Amino acid sequence: MISNEKACELFREYRRTGDKKIRNELVENYMYVAEILAKKFAGRGVEYDDLLQVAAEALISGVEKFDPDLGNQFTTYITPTITGIIRNYFRDYSRSVRLPRKLYALSAKVKAAVNDYYTANGVKPTVKQLSEILGESQEAIIEAMESRMPVSLDQPVASGDSDAPLYEVIADDNSSFERFEDADALRTEIAKLEPIEQKVVNLRFVQGKSQAETGKLLGVSQMFVSRAERKIIAKLKEALLK
Repeated sequence: MISNEKACELFREYRRTGDKKIRNELVENYMYVAEILAKKFAGRGVEYDDLLQVAAEALISGVEKFDPDLGNQFTTYITPTITGIIRNYFRDYSRSVRLPRKLYALSAKVKAAVNDYYTANGVKPTVKQLSEILGESQEAIIEAMESRMPVSLDQPVASGDSDAPLYEVIADDNSSFERFEDADALRTEIAKLEPIEQKVVNLRFVQGKSQAETGKLLGVSQMFVSRAERKIIAKLKEALLK
């Protein structure tokens, strides 16, 4: 591995000449960063090789854009960059995965039932009411609803003048991966949650477990996990909006 001083010299030379051999030398030198980050996100429904390819492409782009004269070390610059691109890949991948036909059909029925009930009563039905209307279990209703409205990823958490989805700001094992400008405040609020809620946050948002998996690990129902998520998000939003 080359030293930071040597790397800075190579970055300057690459910016001056555009020599691909220099770029490739830098990419090879820092490939370990891409490998570490790909391994960090492996085992969450996407193959390691696919994640490594995404990380490597981000690394190449980072090498091409990096300016050593701005005062940052390359590893400090590229780590959150690659992490953000991998997270975006997960979000896009999850939205592109086709739902099982049975779940897709139930999701459409739930949507129609909600609309019909609202038209007739002026309020939206509860999960229990939908379960009775459609003759499905409450867990199945929740799963169908979440296939259209994934609370776990897209709920916004606000702070100051900015909003960010929860998947971008939830606490990570390494603080350098945080992309939310007030991540410290978020971690502080998470630490105030009930122990069971903190476990839900860790399993759902950090480890990427499904609601069903989380429920089994905690010895609770999927419905409990779903309700806990909504309660947790409401608590965090309220605290960060103060």
